[in-house]
Amino acid sequence: MREFEILDTNLRATLRVFAQAKDSGEARDMPGVLLISSGVGYSTFNAALLTEPVESARELDRRVAIAAVYFRARALPWSFWLCEDWLSRRVRSEAGDVLWGHRCRCLSDLPGMVAERLLPPVRPLAELEYRRVEDEPTRFEFNHLMSVCFGIPFPISSEIYGSEQTWRSRFVGHLGYVDGNAVASAATLAAAGAVGVYSVATLPDHRRKGYAEAITRRALEEARQWSGIERTVLQACPAAAPLYERLGYRTVTRYTVFASE
Repeated sequence: MREFEILDTNLRATLRVFAQAKDSGEARDMPGVLLISSGVGYSTFNAALLTEPVESARELDRRVAIAAVYFRARALPWSFWLCEDWLSRRVRSEAGDVLWGHRCRCLSDLPGMVAERLLPPVRPLAELEYRRVEDEPTRFEFNHLMSVCFGIPFPISSEIYGSEQTWRSRFVGHLGYVDGNAVASAATLAAAGAVGVYSVATLPDHRRKGYAEAITRRALEEARQWSGIERTVLQACPAAAPLYERLGYRTVTRYTVFASE
């Protein structure tokens, strides 16, 4: 399996978690595209991803149309997570127009990164008290961080991260506390021979203190201990990419996330 496929398979396994949050959720494999419906009215929680190479704009249009019809029938906003390495070079330049033709706008551009193992820290790690997400109070605190840090309306975020069903999967959440208050988060999921890092967040008033690195290292060390897997993968926002490079990550692909209007 190529590096980008390891990263992409891990991402697909993680996004499938959204389909577990509610009884109405569903993950459906269609020809060349995976459809994940959470049943929640927010585009990020309803995702489509390629699962096979695309050699023409016409073929990409066909797969996007499958997703558009599926989510339209359910009256749900949705997103398309487009990994550039599934596209031929000719199609990459046309992909934006294809998605725009289905009334999907570009939401973000994310480097997909891999580290075979983390580099040692260059300075002492910030001090945090650590807890795993495993009960109603910790679900509430994790949900609060997701809402504040990613701009998700709290009632919508609660349908995913406040659901006990979400946390019955391989998705493992971690929280970092200062003076009894949850200020940082990270989550992991092991799949495709790698541990994926997700939901890394720090409350605005506590940023630039090293908490993101501390909580990420803690979450990955716990995952390594129980899974035995050293390799880790993630999709980084551009602003966070330098931090992950210091931890030993390198970019192997890119994702463009499109959201329906």
